[in-house]
Amino acid sequence: MPDPSSEQDLLAALKARLGALGLTVHEDGQGLTGEAQPIRSKWWLGARTVNYRMSCRPSVADRTVQFRESVTESSWGLPPPTVTVEKTKVSGWKLSGERADASPGGGGAIDYAQVRDAVQQAVTAAGWTFHLQGGRLP
Repeated sequence: MPDPSSEQDLLAALKARLGALGLTVHEDGQGLTGEAQPIRSKWWLGARTVNYRMSCRPSVADRTVQFRESVTESSWGLPPPTVTVEKTKVSGWKLSGERADASPGGGGAIDYAQVRDAVQQAVTAAGWTFHLQGGRLP
């Protein structure tokens, strides 16, 4: 693995790590964006999905990576009956914990802090500073 001390090496290392976590990663002009749909349930009357989105924007001038994330739930029609088990902890803008859904039409699970922690570890290991921008969409 290359030394992620430059911006391009850092982005390549982050892209590989995010891809291994199951995110669809895209490069835009400013950094990386990623998304995943870890929870999906569908039946003939409607559907429910939980989407995870993130972005990281490196700043070479001060060697800082700005990180944003959001988790949104959407549904249409009459969503399938679902059993949800959720354990969360909120500290400032950091949401941690897990959620698992089970329904006849699907389900899934999400660990709210998994991606943020992986990005933070990769950024600090490269000698950059990690900064979580809470309250802003990716």
